[in-house]
Amino acid sequence: MAPKWRELADRLAERIRSGEYGPGQQLPHIRDLVEAGEGSKSTVHAAYKALEAEGLVTSSRGHGTVVRQQTPLKRLGVGRYDKAKWRDGDEVAFIADRVASGRAYRRNEQTQTVSRVTAPPKVAEALGVPADAEVYARARLVKEGEQPTHTLTSYYRPEHVEGTRLVDPTPGPAGRGGGYRVLYDAGYEIDHMREALFARVPTAEEAKLLQLPAGEPVMELHRTTYTADGTVVEFAVGVHAASRFAWEYDFKVPDSGQPRDNA
Repeated sequence: MAPKWRELADRLAERIRSGEYGPGQQLPHIRDLVEAGEGSKSTVHAAYKALEAEGLVTSSRGHGTVVRQQTPLKRLGVGRYDKAKWRDGDEVAFIADRVASGRAYRRNEQTQTVSRVTAPPKVAEALGVPADAEVYARARLVKEGEQPTHTLTSYYRPEHVEGTRLVDPTPGPAGRGGGYRVLYDAGYEIDHMREALFARVPTAEEAKLLQLPAGEPVMELHRTTYTADGTVVEFAVGVHAASRFAWEYDFKVPDSGQPRDNA
């Protein structure tokens, strides 16, 4: 016979899977289930911890126990940077991911803080500036509804962005078309980029900011963006909740064994 906390966890899991408790919905407070006769405080607490371990809910101080989104967002590869999306339209990268995932969005789900800072070593190296040089840091927190999905901080050389919307701290994308449209209008059309990804354990601050369940890793992204002549116009560092994204890449397969046309 299963222990009482397991039986309660199974009943709650079935209600989650049936949609009775939907993504983003808060489960009843422990005291409410105790008063409803579902078990003792320790029984309900153990059931909630089991649901969290199984990835069905997240629990955090101040937010209670909330049902997790079971279908992760598509985090597109090259498709999210399609120039037609931001140059000719107003579909910045995080919105392109939402559209591809069939998910709703609001522009104010991206906040930002802009500051002028001394370049950290990896930023200085990427942007090609001295280690003690000042750069602009544009830090964003992106949410889906009330749930944070990732942070992204873009670093720029001051001479590339001074006087543009990229140094305006107004919340939301940097105007129509976002940051890449701002660079385009300033004469820095992006041509290619390099992305590096790795998984790691989150810091305590990141776990709190992203409302991560215990034990969930993060995916750290390093993105370097170039113009056609090789000028680096952005170096970005993103920290993504690992379970909230499915990373998707679509690219032409190279064949270095074929002779090149040098004409």
